[in-house]
Amino acid sequence: MSRNSTAAETSVEERNPEACPVVEAVEQIGSQWRLLVLHDLQDGEKRFNEIKRSTGANSRTLSRVLDDLGETGLVSRRVEEQPIASYYSLTEKGEALCPVLEDIERWATEWIDDT
Repeated sequence: MSRNSTAAETSVEERNPEACPVVEAVEQIGSQWRLLVLHDLQDGEKRFNEIKRSTGANSRTLSRVLDDLGETGLVSRRVEEQPIASYYSLTEKGEALCPVLEDIERWATEWIDDT
């Protein structure tokens, strides 16, 4: 790194190579809406409107989040023709996050102050 380089100009890998997998994981699951949807789908397959109701997301946000989670391989989409409906569920990769989400929930319950 040159004397003129700043920490902001260096990559995470250069600053802390051990943190890279954590940073990458947070980038895939770390938004509020992604976490809400992943948490909601732990209960099993749901229709778009069911997820919308239970998370409070608007249609545009939910559609974007489900597309993002699909692209990362965490959520799958199944379409039924009669009646026309889209169903979403966790993939094997998404299900592997369930224990992690439960641990985060336990940690938050114990350590995050409500004040």
